[in-house]
Amino acid sequence: MLKFLSIGSGSSGNCYFLQTANDAILIDAGVGIRNIKKHLYNYGLSLDRVHHILITHDHADHIKSVGVISAEYNIPVYTSVDVHQGIMRNYCVPKKIPSENCKTIKVGQHFAIGDFSITTFPVPHDSCGNIGYRIEAEGIVFCLMTDVGHVTEEMQQHISDANYLVLEANYDEEMLRTGPYPQHLKERIASGSGHLSNKACGEALANYATPALRHVWLCHLSEENNHPELARKTVEMILQSYGIAPGKDFELDVLKRTLPTGIFELL
Repeated sequence: MLKFLSIGSGSSGNCYFLQTANDAILIDAGVGIRNIKKHLYNYGLSLDRVHHILITHDHADHIKSVGVISAEYNIPVYTSVDVHQGIMRNYCVPKKIPSENCKTIKVGQHFAIGDFSITTFPVPHDSCGNIGYRIEAEGIVFCLMTDVGHVTEEMQQHISDANYLVLEANYDEEMLRTGPYPQHLKERIASGSGHLSNKACGEALANYATPALRHVWLCHLSEENNHPELARKTVEMILQSYGIAPGKDFELDVLKRTLPTGIFELL
């Protein structure tokens, strides 16, 4: 049985935990190490079980604790050359990853670490490179796609293959349009290398999800340009317009920005 826990999902910090009976990984480490330890402990989990860290990209809210976690627990960190270089340059990462723990992967590569079989794929975003992860373990396909400028054909296929999917629903289009952000930032967020709107998220699910999909979690919601219930209702309405019933065809949840969102058993 796989266990999934979102420790934080949003611009304040992103960190996701996935565990088999004998192994565990972190995807991103943008939450403070003390909070990660505390939240794992509260669910009967521990960083001692984590043997691998995967990083999506080099923005601070995804990497600020990666060096200290890697050094303290001697955990290898897997990401592309470009993202590793971005981490080294990022002043928000005061403790860098020990060189012996920097493991380089190619985007599009398939590799195995511990109990996990992993396929990487590019995700468009204005960073040094952004990686999506398809993770297979115990016969289950788990996919994570965050900070998504737009959904590519390759991402469409991974959505279709997923049993469990974490997908960005960052902003409501009207809230962004009328909100307080300066125009250049609004344009950056709504661009093809920015973030995915609630509407675009719903359309991607409606068009590419298959009966294999069991659970979707909406991730990386904006604090200023979105609201959990608005994101859920927008996605639900789009799915229903395609004849898809959330809660029946697959479960739909919204991940919290700064707190854990339960622990889910992936069967």
